Amino acid sequence: MITDEDRRWLAAAARLARRGIPLTRPNPAVAALVVKDGRLVARGWTQPGGRPHAEAEALAAAGKASAGATIYVTLEPCAHRSARGPACADLLAASGAARVVIGCGDPDPRTAGQGIARLQAAGIEAETVDCPDCAASLAGYLTRTQRRRPHVTLKLALSADQRLAPPPGEGQWLTGPDARAHVHAWRARMDAILVGRGTFEADAPRLDVRLPGLEARSPERWLLTSSAAPDGWQRIAGPGDIGRIDAQYLMVEGGAQTARAFLAAGLVDRLLIYRALREVGGTGAALGELGETALASDPRWRLADARPLGNDLLTVYERG
Repeated sequence: MITDEDRRWLAAAARLARRGIPLTRPNPAVAALVVKDGRLVARGWTQPGGRPHAEAEALAAAGKASAGATIYVTLEPCAHRSARGPACADLLAASGAARVVIGCGDPDPRTAGQGIARLQAAGIEAETVDCPDCAASLAGYLTRTQRRRPHVTLKLALSADQRLAPPPGEGQWLTGPDARAHVHAWRARMDAILVGRGTFEADAPRLDVRLPGLEARSPERWLLTSSAAPDGWQRIAGPGDIGRIDAQYLMVEGGAQTARAFLAAGLVDRLLIYRALREVGGTGAALGELGETALASDPRWRLADARPLGNDLLTVYERG
């Protein structure tokens, strides 16, 4: 029987799993916790490049202490063998664990249901829980596997009147330094990043990560254009080609035409909106449908987070 304590351990594992995003590509970012007598014995998460897997890391750290333990894992342990390492279901079956609690089933047909079945055949009590935190930590992998496309975050900076740029002569930035630093932290979680041709020509964006120590986490750069991509960029001709982007996590950064194209195609999974508190006015590009009042009445979106960033406000919406 699943208990509240089980759910707390799974939520903790989901938080740990996020350390691997997006470095585990093409594998999912998974975490495993070895718990005995109510205490954490060992932990592991999928390493860069996808190996070792989380379970292998946790079991190696636990050693003999895994015998009789409960192991919490965010994704069903893999059942297929690979030249890069053993199947995690086999490692767990041989670990002596008493119980394995799984936060999310694996849609990969090589594992789906077979991982838990192998554990149960070995005499281990194994259960799968519908854990929203675990599913959220695996959003890129699940979207890639089930929908054959990346999980898409649409990032926009908007004024109080839903304009996308400051008035002429006031520079490039609508939001302040705290909001811009937050954008770079999100970029570091992405495999790929995309803008439209108009934004590319108007702003010549670098789309890199400019936080100390995270520069190497800059995502691949993609351009939405019908013409050839410049050096250092790759292209898709339209949102319908998104499956060509071999990534689990994609950030779309603008502008208005590109944002509307992805929204109209139903390809946006998360809205990341940095709201400046001032009005801009004028006739510049605007996205009135993404104002707070409009989104609050739109059943397709659920407000997941709201927080101040300096003089700006971050609002995050997840598709309902």
